[in-house]
Formats: sequence, C-alpha cells, structure tokens
Amino acid sequence: MKRLPLSFGCGRFRLAATLDTAPGTTGLLIVSGGNDIRSGAFSGQARLAARIARAGFPVFRFDRRGIGDSEGENRGFRHSAKDIAAALEAFRAMAPQVARVVAFGNCDAASALMLAGGAGSDGLVLSNPWTIEEDAGDSTPPPAAIRARYIEKLKNPREVARLLGGGVNLGKLARGMLRSVAPSAPPSSLAAAMREGLAGFEGEVRILLAGSDRTAQVFDSAWDSADPRIQRCPGAGHAWVEPEHRDWLDAQILAALRA
Repeated sequence: MKRLPLSFGCGRFRLAATLDTAPGTTGLLIVSGGNDIRSGAFSGQARLAARIARAGFPVFRFDRRGIGDSEGENRGFRHSAKDIAAALEAFRAMAPQVARVVAFGNCDAASALMLAGGAGSDGLVLSNPWTIEEDAGDSTPPPAAIRARYIEKLKNPREVARLLGGGVNLGKLARGMLRSVAPSAPPSSLAAAMREGLAGFEGEVRILLAGSDRTAQVFDSAWDSADPRIQRCPGAGHAWVEPEHRDWLDAQILAALRA
C-alpha cells in the first residue's frame, strides 16, 4: 500500500488530496469536518485511512477550498458540495478500478454530505452530524440527553453510593433534573435541510452516534430516534479516540464498504 500526495481541480482552484492505494473496487472518500485539514484532528483521519487501506479498500482524503493546502476561500460546510463532487471525480480518475465509493464524514462533514444528497457517492457513513444553528449560543445538552445521562448514573452502584453518601451537589442535581423535564427545542432549520437532502439519496446510509458526544445528542433530539439507519456506540466521544470506540467505527465503515 502507498500514500500518494496529489492535487485536483475544483473550478479555477486546486485542492490538495491524498490517496491511500489498495486493490479494492470499493473506495472510501473521507470528508474533513470543521476547519480540519485532511489528516483530521491529531492525524486521526490519516490513521483511519491507513487502516482501511490495509483492509484492501483505497481511501481518498482532501482539503476543501480555503483549508490546509487547498486554494480558494473557505465558505464553510454548507457550501462544500462542489468540493465533494470534484473530489469524487478525482478519486475515480486516480483509482480507475473503483466502481463504488462510500463517503464518510464526522460532525459538519456529515452534515455537508447530507445537504449535498451524497454529492454523487454510492453510500454514506455519517458520524455525529452537526445540527446546531450558527447563532445558537446555548451549550446546554438537550433534555433527552440529560435524562439519558442520569439514567446511566443510576445504573452505576458507585454513583448511587456517592449520592447516598452526600458526595453529590444537590443544588446542581436539582437544576439538572429541572432541565431534563423541559420541553425539547423545535428541530433546527439545518436539521430540516439535512433531512430533505438525504431523502433523495438511494444508496445505503449509516448514521453513527457517539453516546457521550453532545453533537450526537443534539442530532438525536432533532431526528427520528427510531430511524433504522442509526447505530449508537455507548460511551464514545466525538472523535472516536478510545481504542474500543475506534475499532467500533472501523467495523461500521468496513461493513458499509463490504455491503
């Protein structure tokens, strides 16, 4: 397996990319979230690409416009559909044996793929999609997430012992309980647009939610919790950094590639 640095055209701009070669006829396109470069937070995406390529699937990563080594202006995830489509075209040109491409995105990269209706990909793995409006300044988790957190604590004998032994701030507990029974906020317009964008996608979709991630919790409260495409990983954080959570993520991606 080799890692090849390259660039490709997107309109009048050149975007930077990396191809991890492998013989498979299904490939993985990794879309970076936020302002992350193609290696992702702490090189996590580079390591993910290497693991997937070792399993036999080529992997293409890229910096969208205005990020990392790519030219142009960073216009945010809502305006990245052309970047994703250009990356897909470049991937297929650089790895001509690839007949099917699964796109993976975490956080607002997942949202970008949903808004773009997959942007031409054949399958989607959507991790912790971002549904928080830009002007929403409240960082409080949704009531459903607070309730779930308290339920988990009550299942833990150590936490129950802390409560009975006076090791819990009762004022903070009372405030949390009040928030847990508050009515949920109405779904954001971003969530509605993501739902509309995904509605026309005909390929397989997996929505992966990390149990301890606030972004995933907010998405869960804005989405149909019974959606059969949702897979949940209890205890996982936003970036899937713990070994057992990283392995779970890898297994989900590999299952999508092998489908």
